[in-house]
This record gives sequence, structure tokens and C-alpha cells, in this order.
Amino acid sequence: MFFHATLVLLAAVAGVSAVPGASHAKRDVWIPPILEPTGSTVWYTGSTVTVSWNTSTPPQQVTNPKGTLYLGFLEAAGKGGENLDTKNPLATGFDLHAGKTDVLVPEVASKANYIVALLGDSGNISPLFTIASKK
Repeated sequence: MFFHATLVLLAAVAGVSAVPGASHAKRDVWIPPILEPTGSTVWYTGSTVTVSWNTSTPPQQVTNPKGTLYLGFLEAAGKGGENLDTKNPLATGFDLHAGKTDVLVPEVASKANYIVALLGDSGNISPLFTIASKK
């Protein structure tokens, strides 16, 4: 009986937050596609490169116009997530409307399964690309 009463009380409390007719501001989400790097891109450690994205379709209201870029990598068959290095962003605080930002390629292991993730109003990842040791 106590268990049933608790469930009824929880259901009643949960229903309070779903007030009919309550208005919530519409949120537009902008997910600008990354243009560079592409699948054929090769970055070299220690070099400065440009990451670019398409800015042609922003919503009327961009919730967060400041962007952050992270380097990550994908494992074979998509296992293990995006492996983003969130402790060491490639760039932060840039204007998403600018459509590009320059980054310094970190000293990382050479491999062909890197991605960059563009976050701000929403998130988007690049195609897989390669980072190689300095020439």
C-alpha cells in the first residue's frame, strides 16, 4: 500500500511540470556542416591549419554563437564513440558565423581516423582525416 501511494504521489508531482498551455521559447538549432577537413585531408603535427564550415543556413536565433573545436578519433566499426580530447580544445570562443578558424595541429600519433567536432549551438563532426608527423 505504501509503495502504491508513493507511485501515485510521484505521478502527481511529475504531472505538475507538464502544465497544458505553458509556453516555451522555440529553440533553433544550427548544425553547420564541416567543409574542411575532408576525407582526403592530411594535417601535419605542429602546423597551422584552417577548419571551415558552411554558414549559409543559420537559424534566425542562434542560441550559442561561440564555438569550440575538439580533436577526436573514431575506432573501427564505430566502437568507442568520438574520443574527443575535451581537456585540450583545438580552439574556443570563436564566432560560428565566421565560418572558419585556424588551429595548431597538436603532437599526436599518426593515424587516419581523426575527426574534428564543432560545438556551439549544436555539434557536428568532420569526415575522417589523417594527421601525420611533421615532414
